[in-house]
Amino acid sequence: MSNTQAPVRRQSGRLRRGLASLGWALAGVLLVVVMWELVKVIGSLVTLPLDTGDQAMPHVWTMLQGAMQPEVRGSDTTVLQAVVSATLRSLLVAMGGFAIGVAIGLLLAVIMQRFWFFERGLLPFVIASQTVPLIALAPLIVGIGNRISIGPVQWNTTYSVMFIASYLAFFPLSVGALRGLQAPTATHIELMRSYAATPGQTLRKLRFPASVPYLVPAMKVSAAAAVVGTVVAEISTGVRGGIGRLVIEYAREMTASPAKVYVAVFGAIAVGLLAAALVAALDMALTRNLPKEHSA
Repeated sequence: MSNTQAPVRRQSGRLRRGLASLGWALAGVLLVVVMWELVKVIGSLVTLPLDTGDQAMPHVWTMLQGAMQPEVRGSDTTVLQAVVSATLRSLLVAMGGFAIGVAIGLLLAVIMQRFWFFERGLLPFVIASQTVPLIALAPLIVGIGNRISIGPVQWNTTYSVMFIASYLAFFPLSVGALRGLQAPTATHIELMRSYAATPGQTLRKLRFPASVPYLVPAMKVSAAAAVVGTVVAEISTGVRGGIGRLVIEYAREMTASPAKVYVAVFGAIAVGLLAAALVAALDMALTRNLPKEHSA
């Protein structure tokens, strides 16, 4: 009976933890709303070092009303609908870049773990690659990519944005995965050798399982980096349809409709939150069979 009830108890525990996390998240949102309005109230009474007027800091209910307004005069599409559409498009591009970055980072980590001279030769360049200013790199990638044509496939600006997202995403994953693949102790390695395990078997049965606690945090950082790369690349390259470009377009209307740009900013935040949620779901799938740590 206890063996039958154990999975039910685990599922119930996960559900309670999930509901608790959702409750804390909603409480955090409510706290931000209260603090926003509190700053506006204080700003109306005393002079603060920031502009708390309705033009710079519209009320929360003004933002909600602005989200329901037509995006363009006479249009049937509301600002919220346009932001949701742009958010989903940017999320797809970011997740595509994230997947490519994870694949490249994991491949580099496996190579560097397997051959020590590759680690010494490649790792400094992997680190140095992240020092290149993204704002300068994006136009260069677009200029080169627009000349690429492979059969019927023609490179476009969306591919450039995805490439930039993967460029930022591969670094945290490669470093984290390398640390995880090197996590097994000499005793564990010697045990695998005593079983006459090949390097490939050691990688699959020992190093990869041991690297999961390092891979999951690295993937969370990579997902955030992919979102940042996507939004910045959309702004730099001028690609339309994404939330980054929408932020720039709405910022031009700041004087007439200050609430619109905040709705677009919230859309960019939503991209990061959705990416984090996807990685969290992947975390649960990867670690569901791992033993849980309990406090003494």
